Amino acid sequence: MVIKMDNTEKYSDKSGEKPKKKITSRQVAAIVGVILLALLYIVTFLASIFDRTDSGRLFMACMAATLIVPFLIWLYSWIYSRAAGKRTIGDPEPPAAPKKDDETPAS
Repeated sequence: MVIKMDNTEKYSDKSGEKPKKKITSRQVAAIVGVILLALLYIVTFLASIFDRTDSGRLFMACMAATLIVPFLIWLYSWIYSRAAGKRTIGDPEPPAAPKKDDETPAS
């Protein structure tokens, strides 16, 4: 016996188009950070190929940005989640309230 499953997607509007996903400001900050780092690496690579005299300083700036840019993105994300009252993946679990069944009388 073969059971055929319907794999068609259900759409919310009548036109049959998929609803567009909302892009958050955190996603925009992450994309900008990735583009910034990629451009820094490309500029540093091209500067080393063309043997510019300041390629050493560009390399040091690239290394510093490799650490600083992700930290700034994380900091923005953390501050945004605190201001909006949302939890992030790095937040600790809130302490659980003790259950009434677990309470034992002190002897």
